Amino acid sequence: MSDTNGPRALLKRIRVWLIVFVVCLVLSGVTAFPLVTELRLLDSSLEGWAAPVADLFPGLAEWIDRVRGGLEAADAQSPYLLYGTDWLAFAHLVIAVAFYGVHRDPVRNIWVVEFGMIACVGIIPLALISGPLRDIPFWWSVIDMSFGVVGILPLLHVRRMIKRLEAAAAPEAVPAVQVA
Repeated sequence: MSDTNGPRALLKRIRVWLIVFVVCLVLSGVTAFPLVTELRLLDSSLEGWAAPVADLFPGLAEWIDRVRGGLEAADAQSPYLLYGTDWLAFAHLVIAVAFYGVHRDPVRNIWVVEFGMIACVGIIPLALISGPLRDIPFWWSVIDMSFGVVGILPLLHVRRMIKRLEAAAAPEAVPAVQVA
């Protein structure tokens, strides 16, 4: 009979959660490379099969159209501006690689999880400050902030499990021997 709460089972659950988190991080990074193509597809879908969504959220459809137009203009006239989103994608991939250390040794590398949690919290002031400076609609900033909220939830869970794993692996305290 296996112990579903033992260190081995806990380590397995930590690793599964880490893999899910890293896959999401990689996907969000990789999708920052083909932004122009993605926005063209999204905009055309809002005019086609997803037209009911555009009818329900006309502000979203207008925003997607505006962003697509801006990205297409930047791509045609100043493609080097999109290099910034390439670096954004690269940063996501590098951060994902850092989580390999947690996968190998969660207790020793818990700081990577805590770093990820700090990054998730940092999304909120960034969106609240930079959004208005860049003329981003507030509702879009809320969507951006949701990435921090959604991202921190699995990391909090992983951190709690790592702390339990650390406690389970810690040697029991040996009572001090009193010398008479």
